[in-house]
Amino acid sequence: MGRHSVEQLVGDLRRLGVMPGAMLMVHASLRAIGPADHGADGVLQALDQAVGPSGTLLMVLGAADGWAWVNDRPEAERPALLAKAEPFDCQRTPAEPEVGVLAERFRLAEGTLVSDHPEGRFAARGRLAAALVRDVPWHDYYGPGSPLARLVDADGQVLRLGADPDTVTLLHYAEYLAELPGKRRVRRHRRVVTPRGPKIRMVACLDDRDGIVDWQGEDYFARILRAHLAATPVARGLVGEATSELLPARALVRFAADWMSRNLALAASR
Repeated sequence: MGRHSVEQLVGDLRRLGVMPGAMLMVHASLRAIGPADHGADGVLQALDQAVGPSGTLLMVLGAADGWAWVNDRPEAERPALLAKAEPFDCQRTPAEPEVGVLAERFRLAEGTLVSDHPEGRFAARGRLAAALVRDVPWHDYYGPGSPLARLVDADGQVLRLGADPDTVTLLHYAEYLAELPGKRRVRRHRRVVTPRGPKIRMVACLDDRDGIVDWQGEDYFARILRAHLAATPVARGLVGEATSELLPARALVRFAADWMSRNLALAASR
């Protein structure tokens, strides 16, 4: 198959159901989409055109961190170990490599706004971008008041363009809403830029790396997504060459929180 033009990708997004004015959280695999004119920038142009000037795009960035290993050490040791770490700067620190090339290009694109958080950093552009990423919670950065919660409150959608099934960041918000006891929590330390110079700060949150309970087998985010797609009618189609879905965020979170309340509670009780 040849290269996909921006116009072709916009047409694919329209057929999938993306409308002008939409608020979309995007997870995309450029490899799955296939060759596109202008590469990652062409895909971003197509997304911008699909939602139009009244729409909004949101992506998770995280932050590249060569010092993450420090948070596996006892808390008392961490400040000394982080003393010479490169400080997190919300405007300059690259996105976490695992989130993909598109997210980093999105971060660098003119007009994109980013949230100031070394663990749960998001980027947004469009009409409601500032409302999504300003004044985010420091602790529990995926929970109530987070950009994820704001996406749900605004009746936003999740757009998956060939992304792996365990990458739906919105399900971290559902972890906060799930009714189960003993959710695993963590405390992490990061060296960050402040107006008075670099400072080491602690972040407390649910365990968004190893899971909120011990769980055997396939990642439970992937299990939840597959169960949701099997049980709920959602828009599906091809964007470029990528198998894609457009999912209402509120319904996905409701389904995921209920699934976790039932299934993770059983895992925690074993």
